[in-house]
Amino acid sequence: MAVLEQLTSQKAIELENKYGAHNYHPLPVVLSKGQGVYVWDVEGKKYYDFLSAYSAVNQGHCHPKIVGAMVQQAQTLSLTSRAFYNDMLGKYEKFATELFGFDKLLPMNTGAEAVETALKICRKWAYEVKGIAENEAQIIVCENNFHGRTTTIISFSNDPVARKNFGPYTNGFLKIEYDNLNALEAALNANSNIAGFLVEPIQGEAGVYVPSEGYLAAAKALCVQHNVLFIADEVQTGIARTGRLLATCGNCSCENKNCEGTPEVKPDILILGKALSGGAYPVSAVLANDAVMNVIQPVNHGSTFGGNPIASAVAIAALEVVQEESLAENAFQLGEIFRAELSSFAAESDLVKSVRGKGLLNAVLINDTEDSSTAWDICIKLRDNGLLAKPTHGNIIRFAPPLVMTEAELRDCIAIIKNTIRDFKK
Repeated sequence: MAVLEQLTSQKAIELENKYGAHNYHPLPVVLSKGQGVYVWDVEGKKYYDFLSAYSAVNQGHCHPKIVGAMVQQAQTLSLTSRAFYNDMLGKYEKFATELFGFDKLLPMNTGAEAVETALKICRKWAYEVKGIAENEAQIIVCENNFHGRTTTIISFSNDPVARKNFGPYTNGFLKIEYDNLNALEAALNANSNIAGFLVEPIQGEAGVYVPSEGYLAAAKALCVQHNVLFIADEVQTGIARTGRLLATCGNCSCENKNCEGTPEVKPDILILGKALSGGAYPVSAVLANDAVMNVIQPVNHGSTFGGNPIASAVAIAALEVVQEESLAENAFQLGEIFRAELSSFAAESDLVKSVRGKGLLNAVLINDTEDSSTAWDICIKLRDNGLLAKPTHGNIIRFAPPLVMTEAELRDCIAIIKNTIRDFKK
């Protein structure tokens, strides 16, 4: 089969089903082109993208500045491994650390790799700095978390689909209820071997669960009190998605005036990925100050592709786009409109239970059971009406468009969502 042969949607789906592992359940639409907030299927139908590749495409599909940086660097030098220096990595590390307010950056490729890296740094710090006996360190995590699907990460997941038949699991983790300061304090008081607290500022995969106001700041204060590292997984919530450069927004150089007066939480370890590259290339990173990051020495950790010249050039361009196009500010303003409009609609709809989120990371809770197909069926109708979204946890639809969306485009999408749900019949 010629690589450039044009496929029908049916043929493309058949090929994936026959030759690919069945580890995803995609919405039945086959995309072949993207630009800004839009994607097109192989038959040429145009859609609004309201998933943004799980928030990887915050800067919009195929942003010319990001693509340009990638192409130029790919034609110059693509990979050296870390056996040698390259002339792009240091520039990227300086740009990112200054932007987010940290001393050091450790470059990786995927979100799950970055989480694994953060866990290793935390444990090594616990043994060499805090003085916990080797192999005794515990890391507190939250129920209903999603940090990836590696063997270690699923060891502290409570999603049975992610865990079943993949054991034995990795020890060293304590699970507590999310958004429960009493549970965190009790765990810290009961165990002197706690090395870190790993938390998502908003639990995205769990259905865009936003914690109570002040939860993150109070959790960080408890960690400081007990000499425990506060580890923020901002793979999905970072890079302007929630209306701020970071959902924690602690000591980062964010120009969004809406940050004023909000609690600042400076993670001890910050995990980034997804939109760090604008979706153009796999790029992730772990940031920390010297007191934490300096426990990592040569051969302790690494990646052949982590910090390669293309990744570095792409990440710089992607972060510059966020600044130059005021994407945090845009996400904040459009998010306010989206939640106001959909919350008003929910008050009159039997199908919509509630709306929640921050910035342009939002979810609509469908008034049905988690094991129903209602949310999925609504997403099929949304697809038919030119908008792509995907359910999570059965009865929740996540809405996360690219942050380059205009107010006019957002209002058009709101009308599509309202009309689709209004006309929907089970």
